[in-house]
Amino acid sequence: MNPFDLGNMGGLLGGLQQRMADMKEKASNTTVEGVAGGGLVKVSVTCDYHVAGVTISPDAMDDREMLEDLVRAALAEALRQARDETSKGMKDMAGGLPIPPGLIPGL
Repeated sequence: MNPFDLGNMGGLLGGLQQRMADMKEKASNTTVEGVAGGGLVKVSVTCDYHVAGVTISPDAMDDREMLEDLVRAALAEALRQARDETSKGMKDMAGGLPIPPGLIPGL
C-alpha cells in the first residue's frame, strides 16, 4: 500500500476525528504540576491549558516579589509539562499517517 495514494486517504483519515476527540478528552483529564521554591508554590494545569489549582505555602507570603516570581516559575513549569504531554499525544495520534515532516509543528 502506497501511503501517498490519495485514493486511500479516506481510509487513513477515517478514525482521525475519533482519535482527536479521544485526545481532547484525555488532555482535559490529565493534570500536570509545576513546583517552585522547593515546594513553596505549586500550580496544577490540565493538558488543555486550564489552571486547576494553585497552592502557596504560608512561608512564601512574607516576600511579595519572591512570591510573584515563584508563581510565575511554577506556572511556566506546569505549562511546559502540558505542552510536552500534548506533543506526545499528537505524535501518537499521527502515527502511521503519511504526514510530511514539518507540516504539523511538534511532530
